[in-house]
Amino acid sequence: MKRKLKLIVEDNTTKKGKIFDYSIQFLIILSLIAFSLETLPNNSEFVKGVLYFIEVFCVVVFSIEYLLRIYVADKPLRYIFSFFGMVDLLAILPFYLNFAIDLRSLRAFRIFRIFRALKLVRYNRALRRFRIAADIVREEIILFFMVASILIFLSAAGIYFFENQAQPERFSSIFDSLWWAVVTLTTVGYGDVFPVTIGGKIFTFFVLIIGVGIVTLPAGIMATALTKARTIEEKEEAEA
Repeated sequence: MKRKLKLIVEDNTTKKGKIFDYSIQFLIILSLIAFSLETLPNNSEFVKGVLYFIEVFCVVVFSIEYLLRIYVADKPLRYIFSFFGMVDLLAILPFYLNFAIDLRSLRAFRIFRIFRALKLVRYNRALRRFRIAADIVREEIILFFMVASILIFLSAAGIYFFENQAQPERFSSIFDSLWWAVVTLTTVGYGDVFPVTIGGKIFTFFVLIIGVGIVTLPAGIMATALTKARTIEEKEEAEA
């Protein structure tokens, strides 16, 4: 029985596995739509009742799915504390917290219902390929974030020394300058904080040039990794 359930729950290449996957995907989307409709003002009592029924039904199914995954897992604790295990738990936990204890503070946990969207990652082949690509370039991405963090700090420190005297209220410290550094390096440029001194403007020019590379570099790295991931996937399918 456990082996048969494992094939249905974890293997989406079989007919029953595909039905299970597509059913869960449909309920995830349905629950997210219902969650969004709940936020509409002036919902009638009938609509509220329908939405509540959908919520209860989806939570029951997701709870059964969560227990089944624990049951069929080779290492249950490893699944429980894995990324997908935590996502599956967060998808149903807000309902039980709100139902078991009527405390206003616990209603904040309802926000975790949006984690149901992450459940779709499990069933999407392209997203699984993206995960493989992320594993391939993990070290490069970590190095990129380290370099980006250093550049953000240097940019914040630089603009602080150029603009502190001219705009002490906006660039009062390096910490206050970090917002400008992030917005400028990512080339977003909200325009809420900008340099007014000649030195600050020249410094900003070079930061913007560097920012173009900051934005495009990870895209190139990930594109190359996705190509490798597709090759690995096709090779595995050919061997199977």
